[in-house]
Amino acid sequence: MNDRDPLITTTAPFLPFALPDIGEEEIAEVVACLRSGWVTTGPKTRQFEADFAAYLGGDIETVSLNSATAGLHLALEALGIGPGDEVVVPTMTFTATAEVVRYLGATPVLADVDPVTLNLTAAGFEAAITPRTKAVIPVHYAGLPCDMDAILAVAATHGLRVVEDAAHAFPTLYKSRLIGTLASDATVFSFYANKTMTTGEGGMVATRDPALAARIRLMRIHGIRQDAFARYTATTPAWFYEVVAAGFKYNLTDIASAIGVQQLRKIDRFLLRRQQLAANYADALHGLPLQLPADAAPDSGSRHAWHLYVVRLRPDASIERDALIARLCQLGIGTSVHFIPLHRHPVWRETCRRADAEFPAAEASFSTMLSLPLYTRMSDDDQHRVVQALRDIFAGRAT
Repeated sequence: MNDRDPLITTTAPFLPFALPDIGEEEIAEVVACLRSGWVTTGPKTRQFEADFAAYLGGDIETVSLNSATAGLHLALEALGIGPGDEVVVPTMTFTATAEVVRYLGATPVLADVDPVTLNLTAAGFEAAITPRTKAVIPVHYAGLPCDMDAILAVAATHGLRVVEDAAHAFPTLYKSRLIGTLASDATVFSFYANKTMTTGEGGMVATRDPALAARIRLMRIHGIRQDAFARYTATTPAWFYEVVAAGFKYNLTDIASAIGVQQLRKIDRFLLRRQQLAANYADALHGLPLQLPADAAPDSGSRHAWHLYVVRLRPDASIERDALIARLCQLGIGTSVHFIPLHRHPVWRETCRRADAEFPAAEASFSTMLSLPLYTRMSDDDQHRVVQALRDIFAGRAT
């Protein structure tokens, strides 16, 4: 097979890169919410927050928002990040991790990642620290935890705040502790449509700091001091409110929270299926010219959430990454790339003014990586189709 071969085609239905797993329980919960007459932030959102806090355990407070981006923004705002400050961000992440820093007038400072895990390292973090550094946002790439003890130790040494981007990492374990329960200032989860659980759009901040949680609650609804839910459900006149800060419109609706309540009840089952699919890939792709994704060490007490299954082409592969993505698409199989490193995007090139050569691990990974389909609705037959397509492509077979 070469670039002059006819296009590989298929009559099979297109297999997407990801699909949400929505069942009758979520549908019934949303219908009940609609019938209740309360559809914006209210009792169902409070239930979702309480259930999520209970899942994490301990003395964790949780605040829901309409996206993880909003959660990262308000966590940094509550920590006092502002103009002139710098925040260390790994280059191998989605743009939201860096853009929230700019929302506050601060500057993201990009750091390279570990060549195997693609996570920010303590050494990379420390090398990026300057006198203006105020915080770091480690990203648990694909659902594999960063070495948080090392990162937290560096942060403590330099007096820096830590906000974990856990958009991929629920329910990830780090040394037998759930991400969201560590010693960071805050942890932010995502419930976007392709995440390990979904509310359609949505996010959650987890923190042990009551003052930080209170500030985020205030700022998520226009900086209004009095709880809107309390005002609108009061049986006595309660029209008065005060705007005490220039806040934002970041609240999660009860309709979305209704989905979240049921998704959270299924998260352990979802995790088991993702673990099984990842194990199937590891077995079935053995022997192909692919570098398979890193997993948590068996004796570490850590656990991968398997939000993504990211493979990288080895030097002995007979096809380049972009061509492989195109071939798979012709066979009706969706893939993605996580991520185009931030330093390659025009806005961050202009903002950070860093050369590609400063990020050797991210550069080497990006040119060879692709994310294979992995989601809980994926059947064994679906996965076999992906594996067989890869085997056929690498073997030069056209069907």
